[in-house]
Amino acid sequence: MRITGLRTLTTIQEWDRPVGDANGVIADGVVPVPLVLVDTDAGITGVGLGPHIELETVFAAIDGEDPRCVTALYDRMLRHVFKAGHAGALFGTIGALDTALWDIKAQAAGEPLWRLLGGRTRTVPAYASGLDIALNDDELVAVHQVYAEHGLRAAKLKGGLDVERDRQRLDLVRQLLTDAAGGTRPALMLDANETWARKQAVRHVCELERALDLTWVEEPVRRWDAEGLAVVQRGIRAAVASGENLTGLEQYRPLLAAGAVDIVQTAAVWGVTHFLRVAALAHAHDLPVSPVGDTPVGLLHAATSVPNHLVSELQNLTPPLGLCLDLHVEDGAFVLGDSPGLGLRVDEETIAARRHRTAPAPDGPNVRPESAGRRLSAQAAHADDAHTPLHLQRSAPRPGPRAEPPHRQEPKGGPKCRV
Repeated sequence: MRITGLRTLTTIQEWDRPVGDANGVIADGVVPVPLVLVDTDAGITGVGLGPHIELETVFAAIDGEDPRCVTALYDRMLRHVFKAGHAGALFGTIGALDTALWDIKAQAAGEPLWRLLGGRTRTVPAYASGLDIALNDDELVAVHQVYAEHGLRAAKLKGGLDVERDRQRLDLVRQLLTDAAGGTRPALMLDANETWARKQAVRHVCELERALDLTWVEEPVRRWDAEGLAVVQRGIRAAVASGENLTGLEQYRPLLAAGAVDIVQTAAVWGVTHFLRVAALAHAHDLPVSPVGDTPVGLLHAATSVPNHLVSELQNLTPPLGLCLDLHVEDGAFVLGDSPGLGLRVDEETIAARRHRTAPAPDGPNVRPESAGRRLSAQAAHADDAHTPLHLQRSAPRPGPRAEPPHRQEPKGGPKCRV
């Protein structure tokens, strides 16, 4: 079997509400989702989700190769960008191709990827993550009510701009999940998305911990700040989670050597091979690993095969437009199907027929505010960041009836499809 070519598509994830974090908000909730399709002479096509940066350059490393040699081809792609380096979005291109190769390999074997990788169970524990910083109280409760109806008893909220507001929102979700679980204490996490300085993080979290039991705090300071993460880790009771934006094992080593993180994360767009290697590195330090991403299907399969998987992020309950996934959410977990490969089908006609934005929002969460990490208080953000008031305005309680749940409910069993 040989690789014969590739194609690219960009579809969208429609949230039907504003989504974002402390860095910015996408007001219309429409998020582009780039896809890579790798073709073979055996008629098997693999699908990967991730950027298209320098795609032709990276693809040259695997063109004409046997796609089943996945890990060797992964290292070949890394070597192919040796001079420029593989950090940033380019690492996502490598990850997208890598995921597509794993998809091909498992399809060729006639097995779902989770079984090919050695997984014993198809069930992957999940936590809810609604990218919900712009929601008022009623909207927030409506979103997490839907998650609770699917059995989720752990939730991660976006925050970091206002400690009182964070405490209020976390308490609302805590009450909802406690009631849904018949009184059992839920797991609560807060994601600051690198918005704090070191002592800001400690002050903010310690204030929250006077009233709440936080399971972890995610990315409290900059992703590469090993010393700063260690300062936060020692100063709070909650675990510190980080790693979703690290690209390559070399970026993890300083953090692990400093004892700076308790939960090791990796993003879905960086690919399956990267996740497996990060999981092994974390396991060597007796640390758990947790995948992050909107459509983390590749890492869900991989998570079944590692000994230190803790829990995986569940964002949207419906897949991006034109995609059908052989998985469903039940009893607080992803349940993977038996379709060969990733179990991911692409309706290219549906995607091509829909006109949509293909680039990230110019002022959304991908843009770091000018004053991030150097605010004295939440109010200071108003003068410094043009798009920060939107967070604060939409985060504040607003009068009116409770919003309808923004997630479309899919059947309890069977594949997740969006057409």
